[in-house]
Amino acid sequence: MSIPFAILFDMDGTLLQTEKLSTPAFTRTFKKLQEKGLWDGPTPDEPEITNVLGMTIEQVWNKLLPGASKETVHAADTLLLENEIQLINERITELYPGVKETLQTLHAQGFALFVASNGQEAYIDAICEEYGLKPLMTDLYSAGRFSTKTKNDLVAKLLADYQVKQAIMVGDRHSDVEAGKTNGLFTIGCDFGFAEQGELDGADVVITNFSELLDTLSKIDTITLKQS
Repeated sequence: MSIPFAILFDMDGTLLQTEKLSTPAFTRTFKKLQEKGLWDGPTPDEPEITNVLGMTIEQVWNKLLPGASKETVHAADTLLLENEIQLINERITELYPGVKETLQTLHAQGFALFVASNGQEAYIDAICEEYGLKPLMTDLYSAGRFSTKTKNDLVAKLLADYQVKQAIMVGDRHSDVEAGKTNGLFTIGCDFGFAEQGELDGADVVITNFSELLDTLSKIDTITLKQS
């Protein structure tokens, strides 16, 4: 299967308002770890939690559970996923405004759309199921599904698996911009109010509302893509 053109989307902070989900999910997880006697360290605060969004789960626990045993990390994996899925099903958060409508338009126009996320496989699957994104996506690529160590590797695998000729990477983190650039892609940074100074440096375009994506794409031609 060969795809002439594709658009790759990060999930957390790009499609989903993850900041509303992450703090209660991590807080519940740490409370349970402490109750089970598996962790006697502090519970991370909201800035610490926000800082790890977009990392692989291994990187997350290296930051938030330094020096923890394998048993604790395994329990944290399980608890966090359970809490995230429960909160997703409770609709504690939503997609960013304009996400569903924009993706529906792009899908109707024939674009191949992919999720490329460092999240766990069941987490990404639950989001796409709950918010009706599955029919719009060609495939859901995640670090949890393929055990990739970096976003660079995940994007490279996706491009190779589907023999993608040209693509755009859309995301809110430096790792998204880096993954796009490393793999020769045009990159669109998403600054929806949470990007730190310099986070999106190197992106070809930065949007501040997801609905801007359609207008941005209409201005990008194949010559621009090849030059990127």
